[in-house]
Amino acid sequence: MPRAFAEIAFTPNVRAAQARHGSAAGYEKFLSPDVSGGAALSPDEATFIQARDGFYQATVSETGWPYVQFRGGPKGFLRVIDAKTIGYADYRGNRQYVSLGNLAGDNRTSLILMDYPNRRRIKIWGRVRVVEGDEAAEILPALHDADYVGRPERAILITVEAFDWNCPAHIPQRLTETELEPYLAQMRARISDLTTETARLTDLLGAAS
Repeated sequence: MPRAFAEIAFTPNVRAAQARHGSAAGYEKFLSPDVSGGAALSPDEATFIQARDGFYQATVSETGWPYVQFRGGPKGFLRVIDAKTIGYADYRGNRQYVSLGNLAGDNRTSLILMDYPNRRRIKIWGRVRVVEGDEAAEILPALHDADYVGRPERAILITVEAFDWNCPAHIPQRLTETELEPYLAQMRARISDLTTETARLTDLLGAAS
């Protein structure tokens, strides 16, 4: 667990809760000046991020209420631009613009990226820059998959402030239709083999009777 995450997440109230439930001592070292890291993405994080086809994004409104939205797209639509920057093309949706409006008042965001088949997840904290107009037209080609049917309206660039990998406990193992297909193909092939063998044995029994 890197220091950058601890500095953001371990607020006084969080530290009080840790103390009350007996885990404060175990996390104390992550606030030590001797601990660093967790703000620059390594190749491992970059590979994980760019393999996702969706993520959960949280913003906060002027009223203080959090808003969590699922953002989806073709696999890899969330791009790693450099070790401190990620970004994506913001596609036209239901035109409520709740996240966009929230970011106008507070540019902080938090993302959760899930890998359900392998029971892995990463949390990312960052600050958002919304890019629109002519500037977006220059950036979007690097973020938008031309073969994807979605219509990009703007570019969202996120400067990473911290990230943290979660343990796999309590993450359900799920597969998308695409991820399930290799297993289904094996089952179909096995069923086909068994069907052929059943027909062969039936013919042999018929010939012997």
